[in-house]
Amino acid sequence: MRDESTKQAAQEFLAAKLTEEAQKLEDKLNQETAVARSLQVWKHFRDSIFSQCTEWNSVTQEQTLTCKETPLGDLRVWCAATSKHLTVHYDSRKLLVTLKNGGRRENETDVILHIEGYSTGSDRSAHLVRNDEPANVPLLILGELRLLSGIGRQRTS
Repeated sequence: MRDESTKQAAQEFLAAKLTEEAQKLEDKLNQETAVARSLQVWKHFRDSIFSQCTEWNSVTQEQTLTCKETPLGDLRVWCAATSKHLTVHYDSRKLLVTLKNGGRRENETDVILHIEGYSTGSDRSAHLVRNDEPANVPLLILGELRLLSGIGRQRTS
């Protein structure tokens, strides 16, 4: 009886150790993927902002939103209607994207997104994450543009 209990405890220990080692490896691979693909994720996010600004302006048929890249690589989106701007900063060392919106209330915080790697099953990829959940980039950008323009984050019925 004693030998069986010892054997079972030792097997449980080995299983926990293997699980821990597998998780450490997964974390390491995710971090390597995030670093390797961070520029690609940033460029996709940047292009999405430019695209939504262009679409917004084509609907309004005026240059309501002006989107420019600064010499430092940040994005600035100006809204002609409110004279406010949205600054989007990419920190390649910390793998962060920060959105500072002039249309946001003073008590609201900046939006901070993390670039994280993940397994797709057969390969690895990276994406933006907010509050430990994958970010819905088009919806996030639209909400920020709505705030910037002064019409509120969500559409009212």
